[in-house]
Amino acid sequence: MDQPVGQFLDQLAARIAAPSGGGGAAVTAAIAAGLVAMVARFSDAQLPAAVGLADRADLLRRRAAALADEDASAYQAVLDAYALPAAIGQRRQRIREALQGAAAIPLEIAEIAAQVADMARLAEAEGNPNLRGDATVAALLADAAARCAACLVDINVDQGALDPDLSRRAALSAAAAHPVARQIATSIHNTPNQDSIG
Repeated sequence: MDQPVGQFLDQLAARIAAPSGGGGAAVTAAIAAGLVAMVARFSDAQLPAAVGLADRADLLRRRAAALADEDASAYQAVLDAYALPAAIGQRRQRIREALQGAAAIPLEIAEIAAQVADMARLAEAEGNPNLRGDATVAALLADAAARCAACLVDINVDQGALDPDLSRRAALSAAAAHPVARQIATSIHNTPNQDSIG
């Protein structure tokens, strides 16, 4: 996460194992949280809880960004486990353990994204009206991050025959984020002559 955005995007497009989908979902959630923090900081006149909202969004942004790096490491661990010779007695268990770690990260991304979506709802409804567009984008990005992360959890759970509760928890987060984003987007489309920048 210390590299320029352009370099990250180049790596995402390159023929290398990571960053990959999990990193993309994590960065998307981090961007959403960053937008919520920005809207909150411009909303001190409208939103009494603006400072607390910005601080909480910053914490989630930093954690989501860190998960991008953790996802890359977890994915490499999965590749390393699959690369073990079939003759190694613990190969199957090593693969399952690696997939367990790989599932835990997108699960956390989905949970963070659901929180960010809810915070975006507050920022859009009660924050600075000139930044409704930014709050809306935050909600939509958080929704996308939650749903993508939940899909990645499902893939790892299926591959490793892991506890299906992991998928259930991720699905709950995605289900929480989606209607929030849909409601905000619908509200924007149905508001005539809105004054919105950003």
